[in-house]
Amino acid sequence: MSSIQQQLQEQLAKGLHELFSIEVTEIVLQETKKEFEGAYTLVVFPYTKQAGKAPAAIATDLGNYLLANCSIVKAFQVVQGFLNISIQDSAWLSVLAEVASDKNPFQLASKGEKVLIEYSSPNTNKPLHLGHLRNNFLGFSVAQILAAGGYEVVKTNLVNDRGIHICKSMLAYQLFGNQETPESAGIKGDHLVGKYYVAFDVEYKKEIKELMATGLDEEQAKKQAPILLQAQEMLLKWEQGDAEVMNLWNTMNAWVFAGFEKSYQTMGVSFDKIYRESNTYLLGKQLVDEGLASGVFSQKPDGSVWINLEAEGLDEKLVLRKDGTSVYITQDMGTAQLKYEDFKANQSVYVVGNEQDYHFEVLFHILKKLNKPFSQGNFHLSYGMVDLPSGKMKSREGTVVDADDLMAEMIQTAKDRTLELGKIDGFTEAESNELFHNLGLGALKYFLLKVEPKKRMLFNPEESIDFQGNTGPFIQYTHARICSILRKGGDIKPVVTDSELANSEQELIYLLGEYKATIAQAAANFAPSVIANYAYDLAKTFNKFYNEITILSEENEVKRNIRLTLAELTGKTIQHATSLLGIVSPNRM
Repeated sequence: MSSIQQQLQEQLAKGLHELFSIEVTEIVLQETKKEFEGAYTLVVFPYTKQAGKAPAAIATDLGNYLLANCSIVKAFQVVQGFLNISIQDSAWLSVLAEVASDKNPFQLASKGEKVLIEYSSPNTNKPLHLGHLRNNFLGFSVAQILAAGGYEVVKTNLVNDRGIHICKSMLAYQLFGNQETPESAGIKGDHLVGKYYVAFDVEYKKEIKELMATGLDEEQAKKQAPILLQAQEMLLKWEQGDAEVMNLWNTMNAWVFAGFEKSYQTMGVSFDKIYRESNTYLLGKQLVDEGLASGVFSQKPDGSVWINLEAEGLDEKLVLRKDGTSVYITQDMGTAQLKYEDFKANQSVYVVGNEQDYHFEVLFHILKKLNKPFSQGNFHLSYGMVDLPSGKMKSREGTVVDADDLMAEMIQTAKDRTLELGKIDGFTEAESNELFHNLGLGALKYFLLKVEPKKRMLFNPEESIDFQGNTGPFIQYTHARICSILRKGGDIKPVVTDSELANSEQELIYLLGEYKATIAQAAANFAPSVIANYAYDLAKTFNKFYNEITILSEENEVKRNIRLTLAELTGKTIQHATSLLGIVSPNRM
């Protein structure tokens, strides 16, 4: 919150008390709409009953009170029940000086709390896809924002490396693989393993048809298909530690992890700790035993273990199969305990798609019923699916858009678009390739993060990489333009506070003064979209300022210095805001 806003809130509270005997604990100010004069707006409708006056009369009285008692107020405008307040240029320049002298302009004070963010959560039976991109970008960005917001952040990744789906890839490789490796096949390990997951499905469907031809109905055929029974047998062998199965599992998992690591490097995301469900599912079984002993869970005659959550508005949930094997929720219980033991976090945030909303509602209820310390502070950061315009992007398997393919195509599109515009004169090949990467990934990340997570969204690659409009490249280009100005501008001196300002200069100062509050808002709501939209507003406002006002050719030294200061602070703020989104803003384009 800027010093201007604080002063206005204090004076308005005094004015309400002195003029109308109204006591208020909080004054809410809004940014004035662009079509009206002013910077801040107070809505006075809530005070009409106590004041016993019409809204416009209350607003007029408060406006006159501010002119008489608050030196930073220049003028006011009343529009029905809205009091629009204009601020003195000297006050704006004082804010600019404050921002310029702030030793920690992008870091909020420590909250003394630790937050654990779990994101990515891939399966080791196939490569990452478009949904994983939204997940990874969202999780990484929330972690960056929380760190800037004063929290100690731990980034974790729970890899699903065990279960029937993993065994499907393993079995298909055993049956059809002919000992091929990522090296011999010339493809990434995660794609090689994914190829055999598809091969399993092809064979499975073929066997279902064959069984149905003998007279079985579809459900019976699905359960009795020989390849599925073999996969189920392999899962039991895995849980029993069979040497041959474990050796194959370790080999194929190693291929997948190497492939994932390359994908994460391209994405620009990282983790402090990677958990594997193969190391956590037994912990979950221990919690099931505890819950049975305490009556939280109950065992059915077939040996399966359940929890009844009907009183919570849910239903019965399986936590252990009749053969003793665990299910997803068993593993999640064990992982929750392990994460708490490792980090003792105050909050634990799960970044998982909205198809798992019910799963996490059940998990959090179970942890509370088990009365565990890690049952508090859990939050499911749910997000919607990402759709693509038909035919826009190739898919490796026909149904799922591969993350590596999409990132490569975005980088290529950035290259094509940049070369068309002729923006890389004087770049070396290495500098050009770095620029194409940063623009392609910047476009992709920004497009996926500017939308509120819960919303299902349509990703349009062509639209995302436009250099105009609400896009990553537009913001990146604005940053590069500012860097070019500053390279020519020379030394910048401290701001003098007795100069006149144009409206576009005031608008920039207002936004710069709001950046820390924006970080706080984004952190409180786990919302990268707040930062994304701020970055766009700042870039758009700077371009308006740049188009309306001279900077380098300004003859008045005081004004020229103010404008260079505005350019420098805007550039630094854009660079930081985009970094919170995982986006690199180049210095040259």
